[in-house]
Amino acid sequence: MKSKQKNSRRLFLKNSIGALAAFTIVPRHVLGGTGYLAPSDILTKAVIGVGGMGRGHFEYAGTKTVAVCDVDTRHIQLALDALGGGKGVKTFGDYRELITLPEVDIVHIATPPHWHGIIAADAARAGKDIWCEKPMTRTIGEGKRLVEAVQQHGRIFRLNTWFRFSDNFYGMGTTVKPIKKLVESGLLGWPLKVTVSRHTGFDWKFYWVGKTQLIPEPVPKELDYNMWLGPAPFKPYSAHRVHTTFRGYWDYDGGGLGDMGQHYIDPVQYFLGKDDTSPVSVEVDAPQQHDDAVGTWRKITYTYEDGCQIILDGAGTEENAAYIEGPKGKLYPGFRSDIPDLERKLAAFPDPLPQVTDFVDAVKNRKKFALNEANGHRSATIVNLGKIALQLGRSLKFDPVKQEFINDDGANRLLNPPLREPWFM
Repeated sequence: MKSKQKNSRRLFLKNSIGALAAFTIVPRHVLGGTGYLAPSDILTKAVIGVGGMGRGHFEYAGTKTVAVCDVDTRHIQLALDALGGGKGVKTFGDYRELITLPEVDIVHIATPPHWHGIIAADAARAGKDIWCEKPMTRTIGEGKRLVEAVQQHGRIFRLNTWFRFSDNFYGMGTTVKPIKKLVESGLLGWPLKVTVSRHTGFDWKFYWVGKTQLIPEPVPKELDYNMWLGPAPFKPYSAHRVHTTFRGYWDYDGGGLGDMGQHYIDPVQYFLGKDDTSPVSVEVDAPQQHDDAVGTWRKITYTYEDGCQIILDGAGTEENAAYIEGPKGKLYPGFRSDIPDLERKLAAFPDPLPQVTDFVDAVKNRKKFALNEANGHRSATIVNLGKIALQLGRSLKFDPVKQEFINDDGANRLLNPPLREPWFM
């Protein structure tokens, strides 16, 4: 039965995409001749998931929204209202129909995280470039398969967190660029320890937790709940399980760590120079977690092969901890340091290498974006390592090359938890 259902979905995608393959597998802006998109032209996009987050991305420079998709008809109507009535905007309840549109260049994915990997991979196979909300994927296995799909089909992928290349970085009072420059200068020494807590500028949003005794409720008529669940295990509907509060359940996200973790951890991975690897161990200090509802935690410690560490101090126990600490010096919030005359010393070192930070330019010129499928997968992996250790309530050893746990079958099963039929990736 499972094989038949998988084949059925493959046939659906083949039939709906195949007739348009000449226009979608090779995007219209690189075809030349009819349908050619000049560098000055506007890219078209479709937004999948038009709740609050999705509706916030209708207007980014150089693009025009031509289609929207959601499993809740209320969201669809709110989206059309936000688009001035939605004249000329196509609407869908099933993303598989939307991604066949030849007029769409970019698919923006703003669904709950349990859908990110499947939709993004299908969009890549349909020849679409992708802008995806964080976290990149809910599991490590989905991340690996998404990297393969994006690269196999030559797509441009952007993950929607930006602190590695723009905006002041939480409590540091500066962008990440001078932090990266300081780390690369060697003035702090090596290995480094990074401590992330409310004292260094980051709130883990521990109120994003689930309820352990949900009472089943009737499904609202405007919501296709079966499609909302998609690949997640079937559980009776409750209003707290969907929309903004879905973050509190393991099946769809991972609380504050799952939803917000990549915002903070991705820049740390970047300035530590860890874009091509992962920690070799993760240790947790936390209460026993519920099998459905996400709870809180006190501390998560990640260690790399070279001894570098990232410490997520959820309880905020280290009030006076340096943000970054090395054998030669420390950096505190506000870019304060115990290294004398740091600014003058740092000026003698080169700036970090430039990054491609304009997504529209990346799409038009087929340039890999600064935060793409490969390094995005690695920072999502850090988040997902912590989630797995929390769920199991134990410390774990990880092989960053094979991307699997060492001598731990239970942890490895959570790398690729089964998807509800007929969904697969």
